[in-house]
Amino acid sequence: MSKRGGGGRRGGRGDYPREQHPSVAPAYPTGGGGRGGRGGPGGNGRGRGAGRGGGGGGGGGAPSAPPAMMSQRAPPPTTSYYSPPADVPSSSAAAAAGTSSTSLSQELEQRLTIRDPEPAAAEPEATLTQSTPASSKALRPPARPGFGKAGVTCIVRANHFLVEVADKSICHYDVAISPECTSRITNRRIITELVRMHKNGVLGNRLPVYDGRKSLYTAGPLPFTDKAFVIKLADEEKTDKTREKEFKVTIKLAGQADLDHLRNFLQGRQMDAPQETIQALDIVLRESPSANYSNIIVYSYVTSSRSFFSPMFGHKCDIGEGLECWRGYFQSLRPTQMGLSLNTDISATSFYKPVTVVEFVAEYLNIYDIMRPLSDPDRIKIKKALRGIKVEAMHNRNCRRRYKITGITSMPMSEIMFPVDESGTKLSVVQYFRDRYQCSLKHVSWPCLQAGSDARPTYLPMEVCRIIEGQRFTKKLNDRQVTSILKATCQRPRDRERSILEMVRLNKFNDDKFVKEFGIRIKNEFTPVEARVLPPPRLKYHESGREKLCSPNVGQWNMINKRMVNGGNVEHWTCLSFSRLRGDEIDRFCGGLVNMCNNIGMVFNPRPFVDIWAVHPDSMETALRKVHSQSLNCLGKSGRHIQLLIIVLPEKSGHYGRIKRICETDLGIVSQCCLPKHVAKCNNQYLENVALKINVKVGGRNTVLEDALHYRIPFVTDKPTIIFGADVTHPAPGEDASSIAAVVASIDWPEVTKYKGLVSAQQNREEMIQDLFKVTQDPQKGTIYGGMIRELLLSFFRATKQKPHRIIFYRDGVSEGQFSQVLLHEMTAIRKACASLEEGYLPPTTFVVVQKRHHTRLFPEVHGSRDLTDRSGNILPGTVVDKMICHPTEFDFFLCSHAGIQGTSRPTHYHVLFDENHFSADDLQRLTNNLCYTYARCTRSVSIVPPAYYAHLAAFRARYYMEGELSDGGSTSAGGRSRSKNTSTEVRQLPLIKHNVQEVMFYC
Repeated sequence: MSKRGGGGRRGGRGDYPREQHPSVAPAYPTGGGGRGGRGGPGGNGRGRGAGRGGGGGGGGGAPSAPPAMMSQRAPPPTTSYYSPPADVPSSSAAAAAGTSSTSLSQELEQRLTIRDPEPAAAEPEATLTQSTPASSKALRPPARPGFGKAGVTCIVRANHFLVEVADKSICHYDVAISPECTSRITNRRIITELVRMHKNGVLGNRLPVYDGRKSLYTAGPLPFTDKAFVIKLADEEKTDKTREKEFKVTIKLAGQADLDHLRNFLQGRQMDAPQETIQALDIVLRESPSANYSNIIVYSYVTSSRSFFSPMFGHKCDIGEGLECWRGYFQSLRPTQMGLSLNTDISATSFYKPVTVVEFVAEYLNIYDIMRPLSDPDRIKIKKALRGIKVEAMHNRNCRRRYKITGITSMPMSEIMFPVDESGTKLSVVQYFRDRYQCSLKHVSWPCLQAGSDARPTYLPMEVCRIIEGQRFTKKLNDRQVTSILKATCQRPRDRERSILEMVRLNKFNDDKFVKEFGIRIKNEFTPVEARVLPPPRLKYHESGREKLCSPNVGQWNMINKRMVNGGNVEHWTCLSFSRLRGDEIDRFCGGLVNMCNNIGMVFNPRPFVDIWAVHPDSMETALRKVHSQSLNCLGKSGRHIQLLIIVLPEKSGHYGRIKRICETDLGIVSQCCLPKHVAKCNNQYLENVALKINVKVGGRNTVLEDALHYRIPFVTDKPTIIFGADVTHPAPGEDASSIAAVVASIDWPEVTKYKGLVSAQQNREEMIQDLFKVTQDPQKGTIYGGMIRELLLSFFRATKQKPHRIIFYRDGVSEGQFSQVLLHEMTAIRKACASLEEGYLPPTTFVVVQKRHHTRLFPEVHGSRDLTDRSGNILPGTVVDKMICHPTEFDFFLCSHAGIQGTSRPTHYHVLFDENHFSADDLQRLTNNLCYTYARCTRSVSIVPPAYYAHLAAFRARYYMEGELSDGGSTSAGGRSRSKNTSTEVRQLPLIKHNVQEVMFYC
């Protein structure tokens, strides 16, 4: 796996003078004494071994009580386990890493074990080195340490609806359909017909529910345990509905849902969730929507995970390029502290418009002359867009068949010949349609749609095909389409709450025959939940400003009378404009930006080192290379380089990624791109935001938490603590590009404001981060230890001269079904990375999953109340919920850390999967909320904790490095390739990021 990175270096003004602070233990001497046992108040543990590098085996498991205050940081150690570079093993580091996986000692193996909070005596523990856990209980997340108490108490309403379940026997049956069918809609039609035929007979008057795949549930047992049925259905793909297709359906008893287990789990008496029982009840609640909406139009009922979409839910909205937006709703049954709840929300997604394929192509490619031939890039775009969708052929009025598109021909229709008889006589597609159907084709220069297999293809002219209604567009939307959907679906909290209630009442759950069959009742009211509003932190700015401390107001503040706490120094810079703006407009913008940077704390040379110049976008790469060449000629002899290149983008979109790839991976230039519409306006707010980005890109810091400077942040400032953020971004569905993993880590303890980032390419759609720790073999150097965690730990040490004594890991993008798998894999990597640096080095770790893609919404108790809402009508920033709608036993909470701008705010869900630091609820909630005020790119608190946010930005930036020209394969790579060990599919690697770029927060 390739890895690239970036972080921040100190620059400009020196650090703001800190208050005296407790001393911290320096890094352990190399090979020193192993790991001490959990220390007492004095920090003395039962450290094992005498050590090779000096020093006995002093305790390292717990911090000592704070000694006398010191006037400066503890001095760096003369010898450290961190001294070897990341890619060159020293004898001690290599030995430590080697023993970590083989014979590090029983003590290390015990530290590499995930333990239950209260393990049962008879249960074996699962170690992180196992490929699979011995027991699901061994990977159980920690129990909730209690509820938070900090903040001002208030009441919010959640879109969770209480569900009550009668004490009925729920039986589970396996369903096998032959011939096998992959369509859930067809499977559901088969089972619906079976129930219609046999409900009052062999089914014993039971009304079953079905998941569309392999599982069927009944409220009580059927009269049999294993029975086969023969079902005949009209073939929906054929015009002649009298033609029937025969299916054999076998129903076999598989088991029974354990409702007692569910009740015990909800009441906290059992820790493991009965997922099969919850799934069965969820299927009951989805049975009617699945059946009802599928009858509107054959393909118009669509489910996306747990969402339902249909034209009956509201007006369809045209979002451009052949697509339209449908409204729908989401529902999911969830176990919570109050019992089972039905989480229901409004949803929307994109669909193909039911138009002719020619109309779709014209809209999708934005072409007006539909008679001209399609270029090869256009053909590839259309091939990607149409592959897999269903069309109806209209050339034969008596027989309108439906086809699934498998591809598009590479040749135009006029050149395509195919055999029409056994003698091999060939006919062109154009002539065939003219002779057979008296159809004169117009777009003969366009390619044909292809259905069927490559061996036996069916060629269909685009102009005779119409896209069938109700098919989801699963590819990536462009920015304009995303904006269109957001505008069409954006609702203020009051309106969204009303829409959700209307949807719930429209579904009439309590009148539903399936819900009644299983004895379920749903309360049609939002759940009132006790919440707390945490106070904002105080932010520290530089002493030279009139305002040295800032208290944000409703999640917002500004830079008026403030100066950056560490202003960066920009001596050598210039500007390139690829826009149509006049030279005086560019000069005015650059002058205003320089003044803004200097006014708020940077040291910014007002004169560019070479003249500002304008270039046509067609000469973009040439211009960038010329600036690089000029910088080498002017500055190379002195060992300096251009620090910043300001770029005014062209009016036409699509160039940003290419610029970033060239600057950061080829030339080694830190750049700041600006849109021409903002450059032309040149207002102060925009200049201020750009200045904030530039400062962190040249090594400065905008602000820090006051409590960090005074060492008042629990679990962070008491001893050296590193905070990680991690995320994985995946290509659009159907694309074969690599997934991108990113990990960032704070390198400026105790302020935890500056983050270095690394990125890595990995297998397509692989969620677990593969490059956290790795071991490679070199013919000359032998075993080499690396990986992103190890490198970031070393970066922390180089920046602070301390080794981290605590790890906090915020992991974004993990779904609930992946919790155990991701925890097992990534905690293994974290611990191995630590152990590879020094024998026995295993700092206590807290692993927190950050979830933004959920459907819980929190509404104020009283809409419009100034005391309970922000300007947008949303709940106040800092609102935290850890009761009622949260997990029955595990440590999780919802936090709305930002002020709403438009629409309804989405709180972020934080779920603790592992916690060796033993956070209290208040300490973790306050830390997370306070960090949200340190985001570098704006003077607002943000919705997710910045380490996770930065990881997302870094991964998204790396995606640009891999973009290439269009190809039939769907994606090309900008770098080399390597084989994945788990599959034959190649991983497209990332190009190297230049050193001077990777040393700053380039992704901001």
